[in-house]
Formats: sequence, C-alpha cells, structure tokens
Amino acid sequence: MARAAAPAPTPLDVDALLADPGTGIIVCCGSGGVGKTTTAAALGVRAAESGRRVVVLTIDPARRLAQSLGLTELDNVPRPVEGVGRDGGSLDAMMLDMKRTFDEVVESHSTPEKAAQILANPFYQAVSSSFAGTQEYMAMEKLGQLRAEAEREGTWDLVIVDTPPSRSALDFLDAPKRLGSFLDGRFIRLLTAPARAGGRAYLKVFSVGATVTAAALNKVLGGQLLSDVQTFVAALDTMFGGFRERADVTYALLKEDATAFVVVAAPERDALREAAYFVDRLGSEGMPLAGVVVNRMQRLAAPALSGSRASAAAEQLEDADDDAPAGAAGAAAMAGLTPALLRLHADLADVATRHQGHVARFVAGHPGVPMATVPASATDIHDLDGLRRVGAALAAD
Repeated sequence: MARAAAPAPTPLDVDALLADPGTGIIVCCGSGGVGKTTTAAALGVRAAESGRRVVVLTIDPARRLAQSLGLTELDNVPRPVEGVGRDGGSLDAMMLDMKRTFDEVVESHSTPEKAAQILANPFYQAVSSSFAGTQEYMAMEKLGQLRAEAEREGTWDLVIVDTPPSRSALDFLDAPKRLGSFLDGRFIRLLTAPARAGGRAYLKVFSVGATVTAAALNKVLGGQLLSDVQTFVAALDTMFGGFRERADVTYALLKEDATAFVVVAAPERDALREAAYFVDRLGSEGMPLAGVVVNRMQRLAAPALSGSRASAAAEQLEDADDDAPAGAAGAAAMAGLTPALLRLHADLADVATRHQGHVARFVAGHPGVPMATVPASATDIHDLDGLRRVGAALAAD
C-alpha cells in the first residue's frame, strides 16, 4: 500500500503582507542562529522597493545587518540605507543600544536631578547593561518609540523588528512579565521599605525578621553594593509604574491587527520545535501570526537523482576506474572527478531529505500555518544583492 504524501504547506504570500497598508509592524522572532537578522533585512529591502517607508530595528550583536546594508555602523539612531527604495519607498536601519535606550527612558520620565542620580548609580549601570530580560524589554520599549514617532511624524509606515538572539524565542514575549515580577518581588519590596519609611518610621516598618534579612544581605552583597541597590531602587521607585504601563501598552500593540509575527526557523528538529512553541504561544495569546519562514533549506540541482543511486553510481565508476588500462591515465583522471561529485550529491541529498522530513512533521502538526522557505546559500549574505535574492526566495519570485 502506497504511503500517503506529506501535506504541502500553505504558501506565505510575503509580497501581499509587505504591500498591505494595514500592516504597520512586522516582528521577526525565533530562537538564536536561525537567520532572523537576514530575514528582517531582506523583508525591509523588499518592502522599500515596493514603495513602503521602512525602518528595520535589529538587536544583533554580530552587526551583520550593517554590513549587509552597506553601512559602516549602526547605532540607536535610524540611518538611511542608500540605493534602496522605489516609488517613494525608503529604508532606514538601526541597532538597539540597550543601555542608551534605558537611559532615554530614565531621562524622559524623571526630573533632570533624579535622572542624573539614577544614571550615576553603579547598580543601575550594571542592571541597564546585563540584567536578564533587559535586552528584550528594551527592544519592546524601542519598538513602542518607533511606532509612536511613525504615527506622530509620518516618518515610516512599516517597522520591522529583529528580536534578540535569545536561547528561547519566547523570551521576547515574556520579558515584560519577568520585569514586572522583578519590580513587584519581595526582594524589591524589602529594599524599598527603608526609603519609603524614612527616619524613625524605619524601625516601625521593618520587623525584626526584615532587619535580620537586611543584615544577611549586607554580608552577602557587601555594604556598598547593598547601599547602591537601595539608592537605585529608591530613585527609580516612582518610575516602576511607568515601566509596567509602557510594557502593557507595547504588549497590547503586538496584539493589534496592524502587527504581523513572522516566526523564523532553520530546517532542524530543535529550531522547528522552538518555532512550534512560539506559534502555539501566539495562538493562545491572540497575537497575529503571518506565517513561518524556514531558512537554509537544502536544495538539489538534480532532485530526481536520489542519494542512494548517486552513491551506487560513484562506486561503479570507481570500480571501472580501477580496471582502466594504464594508457588511459588522462581519461581516468577526468573520470576521477565524477565519483567525488556523485558522493557530494549523495551527501546533500541526505541533508535535503532530512530537512524535508523535519518540515513535513511541522506542517503536519500545524496545518494551515503559511510557510515560506529560503534555500541554503553557498556563501554568507553580505550585501544588498544577497538580501534581494533572499527577498525573492521569500516571495517565491
């Protein structure tokens, strides 16, 4: 009995997504190392050349986006990309400076004196650069800023976000919740109690147990560090509500119809499993999923030639080459290239079969989810022409 054919994925209409004036935000998400940065940049180039005014925000420390776009550097300010755009379209690009964005939040929601106190605090300087979840939270903060500027000044009509290279794709969505848990946690309440109580009230507010805990923290953290933490928390206390409020606003923005999530994956088991988690999470949260992009799919120049047949042909040619007369050395040398090429084809055919199997299992588990695939490239994508080729592959053009 013949095995039923694997279900074909629903095609992702990338050009329709980019051309839709109702699409104002595209979020490229997925686990690290699957090509989110390249996908975001390729979508930005293709959108600009279809007439959209686009800004691409990347959070990639490898700075590949700047190189691919022909820029010497990217920073926290959008910079125009020359040579991209058609019919009024344009492309700006920027890279998230996590600490600078945090500084901007502090400066815009504090008095100059309070902001200076916070920015100079040693604990703040450490938290703003390395606290777990800060990068994801600041990516959402910057997204909110860009969207507000686009609506206020008409600078762009499409914002494309390349999410942080986290181990888990869900980190981007979970960052506001984690930050809120941190701000509402017992540790923070313990540290803010002295500042809120003030003077003699400190003794009334703090129980004996809290005093013992503070003494223990003083030993563990050191007196100066504990003092820095308490000073930081006291100075930032009035902003905690603002952090939560802006996180909630941005989270709500991600659920609007104007937002489209593009989940990026590689054709490997772990990456597609992560993509499946993210697709399920978007569905449970009611967030708009545009589709899935699978990068680096192995394609074959001669798909009709299976790996097993290529290996068998290589063995036959090698046997024939061993039996060749000595006078045919030149012909044998020429033929010697053929078995090597056949074995290379066999190896690539095995990879292609594995990729197709992983993708087929994902499609079977998520029928109806639109998908686009991008073939593996022999070289890194390092210029605009390479991004245009990726964009054409995404659009099946």
